[in-house]
Amino acid sequence: MEMTLQVNSVLLAAGDGVSAMETAVRQAAAAGGVPDLNPVKGAFLGLPGVLWLWGLALVSFGLFGWRVWRIVTALRRARPENRFDQIPRRLRMVVDHVLLQKRIFNERAIGWPHFLIFWGFVLYATCFNWSLASGLFPFLKLPFPDEVRVVAFLLEIFAVIVLVALGVALARRLFFPPPRLHLSLDANLILGLIALLMVTTLLGSGFRLQAEGGHTSDWAPLGSLLVRVLPETSPATAAAWAKAMWWLHMLGVFFFLCYLPFSKHMHLVVSPLNVFFGRLQPVGTLDAPGTKEDYTTGAAHWSEFTWKQLLCGFACAECGRCDRACPAQNSGYSLCPQDVIQKLKHHFEQAALQGNGAVVTTTSSGGAKEEAMPVLAGGLIQPAEVWACTTCMACMECCAVWNEQVPIIVQMRRHLVNQGAVDRGIQDMLDKLNRYGNSFGKSDRMRARWVQNGGLKIKDARKEEVEYLWFVGDYASFDPRLESITQKTARLFEAAGLSFGLLYEAERNAGNDVRRVGEEGLFEVLRDKNKQALAKAKFKVIVTTDPHTYNTLKNEYGLENGVRVVHYTELLCELLAQGRLKLRQPLQGKVTYHDPCYLGRYNGVYEPPREVLRRLGLEVVEMPRCRGRSYCCGAGGGRIWMEDAEKVQERPAESRVREAAALPGVQTMVVACPKDIAMFRDALKTTGLEGKLAVKDLAELVWECVQEPAATTAA
Repeated sequence: MEMTLQVNSVLLAAGDGVSAMETAVRQAAAAGGVPDLNPVKGAFLGLPGVLWLWGLALVSFGLFGWRVWRIVTALRRARPENRFDQIPRRLRMVVDHVLLQKRIFNERAIGWPHFLIFWGFVLYATCFNWSLASGLFPFLKLPFPDEVRVVAFLLEIFAVIVLVALGVALARRLFFPPPRLHLSLDANLILGLIALLMVTTLLGSGFRLQAEGGHTSDWAPLGSLLVRVLPETSPATAAAWAKAMWWLHMLGVFFFLCYLPFSKHMHLVVSPLNVFFGRLQPVGTLDAPGTKEDYTTGAAHWSEFTWKQLLCGFACAECGRCDRACPAQNSGYSLCPQDVIQKLKHHFEQAALQGNGAVVTTTSSGGAKEEAMPVLAGGLIQPAEVWACTTCMACMECCAVWNEQVPIIVQMRRHLVNQGAVDRGIQDMLDKLNRYGNSFGKSDRMRARWVQNGGLKIKDARKEEVEYLWFVGDYASFDPRLESITQKTARLFEAAGLSFGLLYEAERNAGNDVRRVGEEGLFEVLRDKNKQALAKAKFKVIVTTDPHTYNTLKNEYGLENGVRVVHYTELLCELLAQGRLKLRQPLQGKVTYHDPCYLGRYNGVYEPPREVLRRLGLEVVEMPRCRGRSYCCGAGGGRIWMEDAEKVQERPAESRVREAAALPGVQTMVVACPKDIAMFRDALKTTGLEGKLAVKDLAELVWECVQEPAATTAA
């Protein structure tokens, strides 16, 4: 007893944070007064509490570790991929997207509740391990977390905050569930378990204060309130209840540890790792730089995916954000990005973790038989799901745990292409590209016919040096709907005194969509031919009007000598800022601007086109879905060449023009992509919005301000 008093006196004098009241209680307990509140002292069923604690800890941590070891061992058998580079940058990503939870706030309704639940989880996980160490190693004389005033205060405050956040989350799940949110028993069980941990913390505090004589404490405001509410009882009974709350709290966590690696809430452990191992290369680069694996054959079995792609399944929180952002899912196509990730996970679990590559099914007679595990692409995931993706990157942009749905889908597309299971429209396009080098099936000499038709004289960059090489792209070169826009863009370059030229018949399709269709071999052929043509030309900067071309030239060609690639919206913004384009007749009125996926989400070019519009005198009214949340037109990933095999509710382009037309005072939707012109002008016809909303390219509006007034009158 004397030794205990001395230890407590030393702790208090050292200012370790243990309250004076708690020290007095310890001294009184040692003297035989107030009951001892140490939860591991005493025995149950003849065994000391500390032994029960050791047994429970070994079982729960052992089961958790065994399951994690099996998952890691199986992941190591998948395709290798280096995600251990640039450690400082990866740590910054963890700070931004794990600790600060930046992407959680994309959905405001659940942003703050989730943020608070997360930090409550961090606090309680830390205090659980602290409490566990105090119980397992009593000889260390460590105080329990609730014996330290500041920690006890934080535990109580966060318990209330987390309970309120849980109430919001539960109300959202029950009464206002967003589309594609999984309302599983698993999720409700975890919410209930978290609530149990919070309630046991608060009740434990109240019973503890009651055992100490019913006093109140400024450091335990909720516990002090409960003292007034709890029925009066003896100090010994209150102490027993306080210990029971501690054990119930610990049992809840032990159960959670056992259950966690077998449930969807494994994402609590895996998602920080998934963020840490996230993509560092530009989003527009489809495969990781330096990867030596042969990706041309694609993937249909778990072992053909990389370990990082498989890890995404365990990181998925099944929140449905990716599905709600997906234009294919919203239009009624069969694709659900969340399901792709989950099916990949279940395929991996059954084939790799069960170890036999087979599934057990029940026969009609009630017996069991083994059947070969079906492949993923074209089996568990139907071709219609794989081909519905527009590769718009909306799913990856909004995913709070940084899953990588698009590269996974492209991997499966490569497998389907290799097997010949290709949409007829895609096959026709690939045949034309193989034969002519363009998706329109036109002769090389027709590529620059728009130059002659417009009475223009543009240099051949292969024969004379220019500052800007204009890589025009297929649609701007061949589509009759785009010819006048392409000509006006050329006249804008001339008006600015720009030294620019073309590759003429040497230009080929850049291959961005070809690669995302899954034809890796053809992409490499197109890339190599274009790079050979570029090597013969003399220029400093490449400019293009096509965001798809812009993306692949900038991110996937590996151009040498630091060649700069710019989109024409960036160039027009520079020319206007430098005064090289004279605005003779500014425009007036309101317009809205559509962010192309491959310009915005893929390459972060948001401000230059808006700045150009403002310089023209126009007021830009943003659509509800803009910038990083912009809604895809539906053309990307080869979709522009595919025929709809499914009956859909409303195509993405139709949904987008309705969104633009609903803006008050807006009669013009401005675009900066040739494919947008094709998609949205067709959508105006099918939605009956012709005459109510105009779709114009940015170059058309700039030309209206730059051309001579006489030309305007004549037009």
